Amino acid sequence: MRKVITYTLLIVFSLLFIAPLFWAVTTALKSPQELYLFPPKWIPSEWKFSNFAEAWNIQPFNLFLKNTVTVTALSTLGQLISCTLVAYGFARFQFKGRDFLFLIVLATMMIPWEVTMIPQYMEFNYLGWINTLKPLIVPSWFGSAYYIFLLRQFILTLPRELDEAATIDGASKLTVLFRIIVPLMGPSLILVGVFQVMSCWNDYLGPLIFLNDQTKYTLTLGLSQFKGMYGVDMQSIMAITCLISIPPLAIFFFAQRYIVGGIATTGIKG
Repeated sequence: MRKVITYTLLIVFSLLFIAPLFWAVTTALKSPQELYLFPPKWIPSEWKFSNFAEAWNIQPFNLFLKNTVTVTALSTLGQLISCTLVAYGFARFQFKGRDFLFLIVLATMMIPWEVTMIPQYMEFNYLGWINTLKPLIVPSWFGSAYYIFLLRQFILTLPRELDEAATIDGASKLTVLFRIIVPLMGPSLILVGVFQVMSCWNDYLGPLIFLNDQTKYTLTLGLSQFKGMYGVDMQSIMAITCLISIPPLAIFFFAQRYIVGGIATTGIKG
């Protein structure tokens, strides 16, 4: 009886979480006449799969997709490289003020992005980067405190004997990092990569602030173009939302076991 109650509750709550996604998909497949019926119809009388192609072609979403992929790929690569180097330094090197400096890095997580938004805009405007993709890419090459913390905690779980054995064989510090440490950091690097991909793919506020030209828009900004002064094209919004949600969902689905493994193996040693 306990299992029956447990699985019943799990099914009920899972349906509550699935309902908005189901509503988005069915709304994207409805005809315009069925969008605002009351009481609402969950199942459309006619499945209009052409709505997806029509919504995609209303705006230049091929260009928006290219911009989003560019920003996501370069930002993720920058985070992986920079955070790995910094985390390795904090985990393996002994230098004066290391712990204090690491606390300063962690303290930056308490500063919301809204506080640094205006100074960043002024800086990028001075550099002439406004209305380019650089403000969305370059900051990622200087690391993230959260990702540095995750990778540092994972490196601390690796025995130092591996480093010492490689050093005796004549390996440099960078050789130890890229030939020994990085291959063992697979789950944590995948975790950081997935988090960064999700963050860049769904980012709306950053592109909204730094981009003005439609040719530089990302998918999230392109999605906002369906909201006008006198109305909202709800059917197109739902259709594009369903389409641009597929890549993050696929990445999360295939990487979920690495995500669980990466979280489980960080924070074991401080």
